[in-house]
Amino acid sequence: MTPDTPTYPILAAFATVLFPFIGFLLSALAGKKAKSGFLAIITIALSVITAGYTFAMVWGEAPIHAQWHWFTIGNEAFHLGIFLDNIAVLMLLVVATVALPVHIYSVAYMKGDPGIHRYWTYLSLFCAAMLGLVIADNLLLTYICWEIVGFASYLLIGFWFTKDAAAQANKRAFIINRIGDIGFLIGFALLYSGFGTLDINALFGMEGLFVVPAATDAPASAAQGGLPAGWITVAGLAFFLGAMAKSAQFPLHVWLPAAMEGPTSVSSLIHAATMVAAGVFLLARIFPLFDGTVLLIIAATGTITALVAAYFALTQFDIKKILAFSTVSQLGFMVAAIGIGMYPIALFHLVTHAFFKCLLFLCAGAIIHEMQHLSDRHQLGIDPQDIRQMGRLRRYMPVTFATMLIASLALVGFPLTSGYLSKDALLIHAFEWAAWQQGVAHIIPYVLTFVSILTSFYIFRLLAKVFFGPTVTAPLANGQAGIHDPSFWMLGPMLFLAACSFFPLFTLQPLHYAHAWLLEGIGVSTPWAPIPLLHVAVPAVTTAATLAIAALAWHWYVKGKYALKTDGLLYRFSLHQGYLDSFYDRVVVGAVLGLANILRWLDKHLVDGIVHGLAAIGRGLASIAGWIDRQVVDGLVRLVGKLAWGLGSMLRHTQAGRLQGYLSSLFLIILVILLYHFIVQA
Repeated sequence: MTPDTPTYPILAAFATVLFPFIGFLLSALAGKKAKSGFLAIITIALSVITAGYTFAMVWGEAPIHAQWHWFTIGNEAFHLGIFLDNIAVLMLLVVATVALPVHIYSVAYMKGDPGIHRYWTYLSLFCAAMLGLVIADNLLLTYICWEIVGFASYLLIGFWFTKDAAAQANKRAFIINRIGDIGFLIGFALLYSGFGTLDINALFGMEGLFVVPAATDAPASAAQGGLPAGWITVAGLAFFLGAMAKSAQFPLHVWLPAAMEGPTSVSSLIHAATMVAAGVFLLARIFPLFDGTVLLIIAATGTITALVAAYFALTQFDIKKILAFSTVSQLGFMVAAIGIGMYPIALFHLVTHAFFKCLLFLCAGAIIHEMQHLSDRHQLGIDPQDIRQMGRLRRYMPVTFATMLIASLALVGFPLTSGYLSKDALLIHAFEWAAWQQGVAHIIPYVLTFVSILTSFYIFRLLAKVFFGPTVTAPLANGQAGIHDPSFWMLGPMLFLAACSFFPLFTLQPLHYAHAWLLEGIGVSTPWAPIPLLHVAVPAVTTAATLAIAALAWHWYVKGKYALKTDGLLYRFSLHQGYLDSFYDRVVVGAVLGLANILRWLDKHLVDGIVHGLAAIGRGLASIAGWIDRQVVDGLVRLVGKLAWGLGSMLRHTQAGRLQGYLSSLFLIILVILLYHFIVQA
């Protein structure tokens, strides 16, 4: 940190992270006394204030970088610090701003839960880790925060750990994200081995090592001799693997729909601006690293993810799973935008998506909350998340319907909403990018446009069945439901997010994205010339398709004139999510368990057999040695002793003290000697 480094933005950014961490510590120390959520709400509210101040001081200005010595290994010194540029302060503000209404909403939604004290503790840790991730100035510190985000999400997804489904869901999320974390680890290890630094500014800053536009096939790093171009590609793919897992890209997306086992308020935060946004943020942060090969792979993966997830969402009946697949699909849009070189557009869509997707989940939570009360009141025993049990809720929950309609229109990119600005910007740039490409890359914008139409279908299907369609639940059908819009603790955050889902938050020109302050701040530069026709045709086509799909959904799901068969192959393939869960359970998990069983058998029968055999041989040799020691060695020792004892006993009798005995013995000895000489000489 140099003397001329601005102090107040650094302190404000640090405080933004520190406040929820303090909330985590205080809630943890308070234990079961921390039921009200007061500490968590106050600390995240303070984070919003400091994040807003940081944003105001840094946005549009030169980046601010402050470092402090961390530790030294050998001759290598590691530093940690804060790096604030437009991307960092934007994410800092968005994460804190979205987290605050979720905290407030949770006061009513989680009221009475016996584990509420744990909820506030986990939620504060989750927010602190994500806020720390976006301002970290080096990849090692980013990785640490990345891991804490994953750990906190594990705790939140499995919050109701007594339910087997929740326990399985958080294990699935944790394991799949560990796969991605291996990629992250390999990526920054390669960069450190090549360049001797993990400093984000030194690597990817305005004057960093990676300054050549990533659209070329000759990264700056290769030219400067840090790593061969092939290893740069490997590093880029490794980082992308980390982002694939965290941001739920196909085929590593299966953890996100399963994560719906956690509280809905948690789902809203995970899907809006925290965990799944971390992968997109990472790709934007290290964007100069990617060469043309990696970018094409990223674009293709994002496009496939968007298509597959939207297809799966078409037939689901769990309201949260529909929204979960919607999130996966929208993340595919963002990743595809990264792949076509438009990371500012990806971040733009990330921000708009944060508000309306958080709102969608909070509305779903309000509906589930009331349906659960309905089921308990009338002892119905229904699934409160099954949209087939709903219908005609508009008359009971008009404000919830209005806010969810606004969020849905933003999701499909309808005019006057924020989603219209970001999604059309993404599609238009995708078509302009494709005009410069060759081969199958041309189909990417068409697939994304088709996915946009599918998005309209599954979200209008949800609205039609929940708020307008017929119901099989007797109290709803008979007008005796007794349900209503939620209390202000839940409704207030929903109204705030609904306001943020309109265009004025980003630009005063509702039908044109170019002058959005977010894009002007980050900067959008393209190597291709704009195609004016696309700026008219794409919005017109998508808007017309949205209206047509809305009419179709009304005809099918409200009027009851559904024309498709529900036993067809495509329908079943969508309903069962491509059978990916079954595939993973039977093939991947089954293979791992099978290998584990084989290794257990080898350990038990081969390794343990060898060990037991060697032990038996050892015991046998020890027995033989013991016998030899007892019978031979000890026998010889005892024999010598007995001989000595016998000889001593014999000689003892010669020492009687009688002279005649001594003379007799002497005579006998002399006689023996004489006989010997006589015999020998003879």
